[in-house]
Amino acid sequence: MVTGYRKAVDLPQAIPVFPLDGALLLPGGQLPLNIFEPRYLNMIDDAMAGDRLIGMVQTRGGDPQRPALATIGCVGKITSFAETPDGRYLITLTGVSRFQVGDELPGGAPYRQVRALFAPFEDDLQEHAAPSTLDRARFLKALGKYLDQRGLGIDWDTAQQAPADSLVNSLSMALPFDPAEKQALLEAVTIADRAEALVALLEIDAAGGDDEPRSMQ
Repeated sequence: MVTGYRKAVDLPQAIPVFPLDGALLLPGGQLPLNIFEPRYLNMIDDAMAGDRLIGMVQTRGGDPQRPALATIGCVGKITSFAETPDGRYLITLTGVSRFQVGDELPGGAPYRQVRALFAPFEDDLQEHAAPSTLDRARFLKALGKYLDQRGLGIDWDTAQQAPADSLVNSLSMALPFDPAEKQALLEAVTIADRAEALVALLEIDAAGGDDEPRSMQ
């Protein structure tokens, strides 16, 4: 991994978190973000002055001003940063590792911080081979139906030749699944499990014949 972490103990115990439903970050993946809220501008400033790590996590409802956090998130490292003339930050997070969301930490910062438990996901810090169980023909057939229903397209030559793990992770992040489906993909134990879950979501969607188009995130 380009982020340089090899063991769970190398990662900080406390991290800032960015609750954002529908946004999925996976280890090794890249997530572009447009930051404009003052509290998250503050969070980026603090992260850039430190280890550049930010946890992406979805919510579970509750108080709209401070919703409950999902139990699993993914920490990413800021690997690209630019400031626009109107004061926004355009950043790219590169996924490092999933984490279990522990206690929320008190503090004076305007953004939320949690105790992150990385040990259950230490395997995320290792390089992985492509999942040998991926049935690429079945996968591409289901993907084609899903995209056709939404008027979307991809580079099929790349989809046919890309390493299976990269293909599965990039599509899990990019396709417009609902937040619960995104969370299920995040929590899949292995890349092979995620591949099977992704194919299942594509096939279920195609079987449902959803005619309402949605755009790529």
